[in-house]
Amino acid sequence: MPLITLSNLSIRFRGPMLLDEVSCQIEPGEKIGLLGRNGSGKTTLMRMLCGDVEPDHGEVAMAPEVRVSLLPQDVPQDIHGTIEEVVTRGAAAAEPASGDDALDAAHAWQVHHRVQQTLSRMELDPAARFETLSSGMKRRVLLARAIATGPDLLLLDEPTNHLDIEAITWLEDFLGRWPGTLMFVTHDRMFLRKLAGRILEVDRGRLFDWSCDYETFLQRKEAALAAEEKQNALFDKKLAEEEAWIRQGIRARRTRNEGRVRALKDLRRQRAERRETTGAAQIQIQEGQRSGALVAKVDRVSFAYGERVIVSDFSTTLMRGDKVGVIGPNGAGKTTLLRILLGQLAPDQGGVRLGTNLQVAYFDQLRGQLDEEKTVQENVGDGYDTIKVGGGTRHIVGYLQDFLFDPDRARTLVRFLSGGERNRALLAKLFAKPANVIVLDEPTNDLDAETLELLEERLIEFTGTVLLVSHDREFLNNVVTSTIAFEPGGAKEYVGGYDDWLRQRPAPAVSEAIKEQGKSKSAPPTKSESPTPSKSSAKRRLKYKEQQELDALPGKIEQLEADIAALHEAMARPDFYQQSGEAIARETERLQQLDEQLAAAYQRWEELEHLADG
Repeated sequence: MPLITLSNLSIRFRGPMLLDEVSCQIEPGEKIGLLGRNGSGKTTLMRMLCGDVEPDHGEVAMAPEVRVSLLPQDVPQDIHGTIEEVVTRGAAAAEPASGDDALDAAHAWQVHHRVQQTLSRMELDPAARFETLSSGMKRRVLLARAIATGPDLLLLDEPTNHLDIEAITWLEDFLGRWPGTLMFVTHDRMFLRKLAGRILEVDRGRLFDWSCDYETFLQRKEAALAAEEKQNALFDKKLAEEEAWIRQGIRARRTRNEGRVRALKDLRRQRAERRETTGAAQIQIQEGQRSGALVAKVDRVSFAYGERVIVSDFSTTLMRGDKVGVIGPNGAGKTTLLRILLGQLAPDQGGVRLGTNLQVAYFDQLRGQLDEEKTVQENVGDGYDTIKVGGGTRHIVGYLQDFLFDPDRARTLVRFLSGGERNRALLAKLFAKPANVIVLDEPTNDLDAETLELLEERLIEFTGTVLLVSHDREFLNNVVTSTIAFEPGGAKEYVGGYDDWLRQRPAPAVSEAIKEQGKSKSAPPTKSESPTPSKSSAKRRLKYKEQQELDALPGKIEQLEADIAALHEAMARPDFYQQSGEAIARETERLQQLDEQLAAAYQRWEELEHLADG
């Protein structure tokens, strides 16, 4: 039985419909990635699922006693108290008073038990004050509060925002093991690849159910867009031919052609109702004059805030064309290191020698360069109506359209913009001036995947120097040529991106006590709970039927994988989604069954191999 059924949901605020007669079912245990461009309606859809927003039309039908909890994108500013108090208040609010003292006492005990269990699983100190925590830890507390309500469906809106890489990998592991149903919006493509087993996409008011993982979605989406473009071109050609025919005059007024005239009117209506795909941002980086070959020579610098050491005896050389990523935990001092590298902050020890002819463009993660009381146009144009771009002059409104701001949105105050829009506005301001050194401090937060990929391309093509602080692992892998990592032993530089750092870094230290604890947890328990193995675990020969089953499993697995690959290939073809809904559902169910059979076959193979090996 579905947890939630959406039937013909529609909602509009201003402009075109955000959601237009969309329907969907959410099944228990699914992990769903919700995708769409900035402003497409993803957050609105999740707020309707948890009851915070009422649709204009349609119904959200829930199974009996289903609980839904939402982790919002932004951290509320009015939360105070210890972590335990914050989580308990959220969990208690989900248990309404019944009026029966005994029942309410039982509920209170259940809430207390659930809170303690959640805090333990999420490694949170119950006594720590919420208001003193970093942004990343506050997000973890809010996640604990959402989980402590015991939700059947957990909704996460940009859960990786403000988290460092260590916190993101912890969250991936935690959510991967969490048994409930999950729906999340994220710009982190690696997070999507690791968690999402189903993709829902909000696009031009419609909700597309791709029923596949993220990698398969990318292939199918590309094919679907190509098919749509071809279909639109044929439609437009047909419309142009009919318009040419109607202009011939007298023949269109004959009785025998009235049907053709009506058909033309219908074509015109369809063309007027068509919602075009949102264009990609046209990001262009203005390259300044060529800098000197040396950008910065950093020689054994050290810097500390009081007793807290940021860097110690650190050296590096930045050359023209280098693209350097900086990673580390929140609060480690990544932004401070950037300021030292740029000569904006003098080190306590050591020296920094800057190269010649440096033109620096700086992207601030707090977006402090944007005045919230001014419009986007005023912020980017600095009071001028035109800017110089690529050797020519452009009107500021036309320039902003390259960054997906239509004229009305360009004249909107910055404080009314979404997080993704603010980041695009800051990028527009940043790239409006020539530069040969670009410094980006957390530029990927809230940007949609298309804008992220385009920004990646432009940074790769940029011939100047790039310094990049980011927790987006795929972005780092695709852009940087070396990585400065804040580790327990201090800041160190490695060749390559995030994955290269993982391969090169020292193995994390693990105490002997933890190792022994891990061994005891991983050891299979015996009936007597004794550490010595029971007789049943001793080596034995496989029975005749078991040996036959083991011999047949490789062929069975190979056939299942071939069937799954063939089905994926069929689903990737544009004409697949032109079938009836029943046919698509039938093939999707077949794919799920094949996946389950393959997982069972691999598990059985492992069991039989283990028995054979003792």
